[in-house]
Amino acid sequence: MVVGLIVIIGLFVTRFWGEDRGALSLPDSLTLPEGTRATAFTQGPDWIAIVTEDNRILIYDRTGSTLRQTVTIETQN
Repeated sequence: MVVGLIVIIGLFVTRFWGEDRGALSLPDSLTLPEGTRATAFTQGPDWIAIVTEDNRILIYDRTGSTLRQTVTIETQN
């Protein structure tokens, strides 16, 4: 049991504190359209998405300087 515990701890250490797997960086700042308030955030390899209070998803490039696309979320009643 002791050997098994040591193996499990060793696997955790090598997996979580091993080589850097290319962590995604965030821009220093991001300017949202006037009157917009962010409620959620996610990112992909070359884009950043902000979900807003007014049910829109704003998709920016990785630098946060160019708005690529706006998606309006329609709610069903």
